[in-house]
Amino acid sequence: MKIISWNVNGIRAVLKKELFYSFLEEYQPDILCLQESKAQPEQVKLDVPDYYQYWHSAQRKGYSGTVLLSKVEPQKVWFGFDPEVVTKYQLADTYGDTTTEGRVITAEYEAFYVVTVYTPNAKEDLSRIQMRQQWDPAFLEHCQMLEKQKPVVFCGDLNVAHTELDLARPKDNVGKKGFTDEEREGFQAFVDAGFVDTLRMFQEGNGYYTWWSHWGNARQRNVGWRIDYVLVSERWKDRVKSASIYPEVMGSDHCPVGAEIEIG
Repeated sequence: MKIISWNVNGIRAVLKKELFYSFLEEYQPDILCLQESKAQPEQVKLDVPDYYQYWHSAQRKGYSGTVLLSKVEPQKVWFGFDPEVVTKYQLADTYGDTTTEGRVITAEYEAFYVVTVYTPNAKEDLSRIQMRQQWDPAFLEHCQMLEKQKPVVFCGDLNVAHTELDLARPKDNVGKKGFTDEEREGFQAFVDAGFVDTLRMFQEGNGYYTWWSHWGNARQRNVGWRIDYVLVSERWKDRVKSASIYPEVMGSDHCPVGAEIEIG
C-alpha cells in the first residue's frame, strides 16, 4: 500500500493549477493525506471517483484543514482528538481553540490506523510555543491510544525540522519557529515512544527537504526544510518497503512525502 502525504497550501489553488489530477494519475496513492486544505467540501468539486473522501475543515473559512482520500473504505473515520485528551492538555484555551482548526483525521482499517495531522505552526513570534508543548504530547497520546489496538501510520506537516540534517541552514535558524528546542523535543518524543521516521530508514544526511520559502529561488537551490513526515509503529518497521519525498511535484510550497508498506 502506498501512503502519501501532501500539504497542498490550499486545495482550490492546486486544482486551479491543474496539477492535482496529474499527480494522482502518476503516483497512484492508495491513501492520500492532505493538509492545509483551506476549504469547506462544498466549496470544492473534487472529482476522484476511485477514492472515498473525508474532510475535516476548520471553522474559520480559508484556513488550515485536512482531507483524507482512500481507495479502500475505512471501517471508521473520526476527526480531532478524544474530548478527554483535549481537556487533559488544555488545547481549547487562551492560545487559540485548536480543536476547531480541522487538524487531525484518523481512519481505521482492518489491520492498522492511518492518522493525518497538520500540526500548528509556532508562529514567527513563537506565540504558540506553549500551545505546541500541549499539542505534541496530546497527539502522541492519541497515537499511543490507537497503537494499543493496531499498528499506526501517521503522517503530515509536523511543522518542525527534527535534527540539523533536516534543514539547509540549521545554524541560522536555531531558536526560530520550526527549529526551537521545544518543537524538536516534541518530535523526539515520538521517536522515543517507538515511532519510526520512515525516510531515515533509507536516506541519511541532508538535502532531503519538503518545504521551501518563496524567497530567493530557495526551491531551485534546495535551501529548504524537512517538516513533512511519515512515521510508523516500531512493530511495522520491517513492513516499510520504501520511503520517498517527491520534490518534482509542484503546486505548493511543500512537496509530497510517502511510504510503501506491506499490509498483508
